[in-house]
Amino acid sequence: MNQKSPTGIVAITRTRTDSGTDILSEAIGSVRIGRAKACRVRESGSWGMRFPAFAGSGFHILLRGSGWLIPAAGRPRALKAGDVVLTPFGAELGFSHAPGPLKDLPPVAEVVSKDPNSTDPHSPDAHSPDAHSPDAADAEFICGAYWLDHGQVHPYLRALPELLVVSPGHDRALQLRLLADLLAVDVSDAPPGSGATRPALLDLLLTHALRQWLEQNRDADRPETTDDPAIAVALREIHTSLHKPWTVEQLGKTVGMSRTAFTKRFTAMVGKPPMTYLTGRRLSHGARLLRETKAPLATIARQVGYSTEFAFGAAFRREYGISPGRFRDLESRRACDA
Repeated sequence: MNQKSPTGIVAITRTRTDSGTDILSEAIGSVRIGRAKACRVRESGSWGMRFPAFAGSGFHILLRGSGWLIPAAGRPRALKAGDVVLTPFGAELGFSHAPGPLKDLPPVAEVVSKDPNSTDPHSPDAHSPDAHSPDAADAEFICGAYWLDHGQVHPYLRALPELLVVSPGHDRALQLRLLADLLAVDVSDAPPGSGATRPALLDLLLTHALRQWLEQNRDADRPETTDDPAIAVALREIHTSLHKPWTVEQLGKTVGMSRTAFTKRFTAMVGKPPMTYLTGRRLSHGARLLRETKAPLATIARQVGYSTEFAFGAAFRREYGISPGRFRDLESRRACDA
């Protein structure tokens, strides 16, 4: 299984800087503009399925039974009930009753096609005749993900290993199981309000599982350069004041640095130049406002730092390939269908 080098892991295990910037919360928040999808998978006998790579972040929790995680590269890994597999940036993976090559597993769409009651190619429920009886399944998963139709996964999540396996301790196992059970009910029954509850449950599951993995990887030596108070202050200014007409020079002045020095240090820590990061943050927040509020486009434009609706619309189309109005219409329809 592909893993980051020890120094690569160290660089992302500190999720809160000395000034209080919570990068993990920011990363989880950034994927909320995506579609919240979840499914329940029950399998018996000889089984296997391959999940394709996708733009987004997600997880798979083995609720009962046992199985094998089949990565795109590296050796298969045995899983037991309670184990969580995280895909921070949507890497391809598979699951099976036995170890074997990923290429030999059927894509999820083919598995679903065997179930005449399934209509969502990314949400298999089962394909054995009696799979809807919990006692009949040898293995049962609950899977969830945020699918980003527009934009990219947050740099913090892309810096993580492509697959993370978490075996929760006793205290966390109960929390994750309760959350997984709630999500399973939400998926199976689709009660009124599931369009609001499902993203909340995905948030909680992703956050709990990522925290567990991060805690298990904090013991490595951490270089002193990982935390940069000056850049943390600049990030806080960006996050709390998106509406301001920031320039690189102004951001540098807030932390007492020249334009050149600030750009170099910011890029080294964050992985993007200051203005690229600022633009992405503005548009990500703008997308959330489009989805979650009925505010006029001109109002949203001003709130995220654009002087006119036209300027906001042009930047939004460059980033997401769709106009703000069209994006809002599509998200409104999805909310009604949920």
